[in-house]
Amino acid sequence: MDEVKAMDFNTENLSSQIGEKDGIKEKLWRMCRQNKLAAVSAIVILLIILLAVFAPVIAPYGESDTSLTERLAGPSSEHILGTDYLGRDVFTRLLYGARVSLVIGVMPSIIALVVGVTLGLLAGYLGGWVDYVIMRVADVMLSIPSLLLAMVVMYIMGTSVVTLFIALSLTSWASVARVVRSQTLSLKETEYVEAARSIGVKRWTIMFRHIMPNCIPSLIVLFTLNIPSAILSESSLSFLGIGVQPPSASWGLMVNEAKQYLFTSPWLCLIPCLVIMVVVLAFNFLGDGLRDVLDPYMKKQ
Repeated sequence: MDEVKAMDFNTENLSSQIGEKDGIKEKLWRMCRQNKLAAVSAIVILLIILLAVFAPVIAPYGESDTSLTERLAGPSSEHILGTDYLGRDVFTRLLYGARVSLVIGVMPSIIALVVGVTLGLLAGYLGGWVDYVIMRVADVMLSIPSLLLAMVVMYIMGTSVVTLFIALSLTSWASVARVVRSQTLSLKETEYVEAARSIGVKRWTIMFRHIMPNCIPSLIVLFTLNIPSAILSESSLSFLGIGVQPPSASWGLMVNEAKQYLFTSPWLCLIPCLVIMVVVLAFNFLGDGLRDVLDPYMKKQ
């Protein structure tokens, strides 16, 4: 019964800080009307996701189908974006590469979110030596260039998709932990948390059931902005030859394979570069739009 009362405190506080569900929906619709760039970005991201999901149906050829007689062919009715140095259809490989980029963009972001939220809650709520140790480790992680750290992990653990997930997760959890810690420090002093603590609610329940829901708006924004960073890191690692390995399709790997044909067949290099640029910009613009709507700190400014 006491825990139910504490949950009532939490519900009231959550409603006051991030708004009722209908209010958020209205603000999202207003964002779509006022921030046209964010709305267009959301449509572009949805289109890329649909193309990636239905790649086997949409793609005119197989991912690794080769035709040496048609190698380095320009755009035509049979190959709308031309073929690469092995005669593989560029459009087909872009579709399959979207699968790799989106999965590698989303999964490490989810892992970093889980780790960062857990450590941020522990650091902010428990304080003391727990806070000191976690934040010093986070400072060390943030002081190392993310791409360099990912390269070191890939060289040590080998090139595989699982290793790539681990490498990219290590480079982004620290920023999530710092944001969650800062919000936990302010939220743990609120009345509903004090009420829950006074009636004997367990620490883990307070952290994950009372405090964490109030961090969700900021976490949504962080998640949206971490995805393009992971996509860029994966493309960079694949370009350097320590990311996704052939014959799998990856946008960064496509750029690496086409760089020697930049002056003779420029579309092979420019097309995947443009796709990477469009997707990364779309996620960044969408993240900026969501931040304007959901981030409580932006609301105060």
